[in-house]
Amino acid sequence: MEYRQLGKTDLRVSEVGFGVWTVSTGWWGKVDPADGVKLMQHAFDMGVSFFDTADTYGDGFGEEILAKALGNKRHDIVIGTKGGYDFYTQAAREGHKERPQKLEPDFIRFACEQSLKRLKTDYIDLYQIHNPRISAIERDDLFAALDDLRAEGKIRSYGVALGPDIGWYEEGEASMRHRKVAAVQIIYSIMEQQPARKFFPIAKETGTGLISRVPHASEVLTERFKAKPPVFEAGDHRSHRKQQWLTAAVTKVAKLGFLAEHYSMSLDQAAIRFCLAQPTIATVLPNIVREEDLREYVAASGLANMSREDEARLFELYDTEFAKLEEQQKAAPAGT
Repeated sequence: MEYRQLGKTDLRVSEVGFGVWTVSTGWWGKVDPADGVKLMQHAFDMGVSFFDTADTYGDGFGEEILAKALGNKRHDIVIGTKGGYDFYTQAAREGHKERPQKLEPDFIRFACEQSLKRLKTDYIDLYQIHNPRISAIERDDLFAALDDLRAEGKIRSYGVALGPDIGWYEEGEASMRHRKVAAVQIIYSIMEQQPARKFFPIAKETGTGLISRVPHASEVLTERFKAKPPVFEAGDHRSHRKQQWLTAAVTKVAKLGFLAEHYSMSLDQAAIRFCLAQPTIATVLPNIVREEDLREYVAASGLANMSREDEARLFELYDTEFAKLEEQQKAAPAGT
C-alpha cells in the first residue's frame, strides 16, 4: 500500500481507503455485521489506514461497527465521518430519499459529539459536512462552529462531502476557495468525470485534499460487470436503475477494451489508477463488500498509472461519446 498526504493537513492516508457504508447500509447488498467487522480488520492488515463513514449510515451503525472492528487500532487509522442530517428527530427514511438537513451550530456540535461516542474516541481526524448546498457553505456560524470543534481538539480537520449525486460544482468551488476546507469528497470515475475535473486545478491552487468515492461507477467498471451485467436485489443502491441506464453502461464499457490491450491489470484496478493519476486525490473509496474485492482493490495501489495518452483518450471518450449516451438516456421515455 502506498500513502499520500491529505492536502495541507498532517493526515497521511492510504491510497485505497474503506468506505464503511458498504458494510453498514445494505445499499450495496447485504453484509452480515460479523463479516463487515472481519472485512475492515483484513483491510487494516493489508495496509488500509483511511476509513470513511457517516452518522447516517445505518442511523449510527456505520460508526459503531468501525469502533467494534478497529477500536483497538485507533491511533493507527485515520477516521473520516460526516454530519448534517437530523436522523435523531426525523421520521424513518423512505428508501433512498434524502433526509432534511440541519446545519445550525448547536446541532452540528451535538452531532459531532454523538459521533465521538459511537466511534468510542475523543477525536475525529476528518469531520465532513454531509452533502451541503451552497446555502450551507455561505453560513458563517456553521464554519465558526467547526473552527470551535477543531480548537477544542474534538476534530483535527474538517471538510465537505459533495453529493448525493454527481454535481455541486458551486459548492465545491466555494468550499475550497472561500472556506479553505481541508478536504472535499467527490465522485470521480471514468464514467463520471465532471465536475471533478474542474476541481483539480482549484484543489492544487488551494492545497485542498480530494477524496474520490465510487470509482467503479455503481460497479460498471469491474470485470464482473463486463462479463455479465448484474441484476440488483431490492434495497440495493443500484436497484432503481432503468434498463436504459444499463444498456448505456454496457455500451460504454465496450469502448474501454483498449485498456486490457495496453495494461496487465483488471478493469477494476484501471478504474482506481485512473483516479489516483490525479495528484490532488489523496485516497480512493471503492465499494468493498467481499474479500476478493478487497484484495483486488488494494493491489491497485502498487501499480503504475496509465499513460497520459490513454488518460487523454478517456477524457475524450467522456466528453464526446459518453456524453451523447447520457443525453440519449435522459431523453428516453419514462419507464424505459
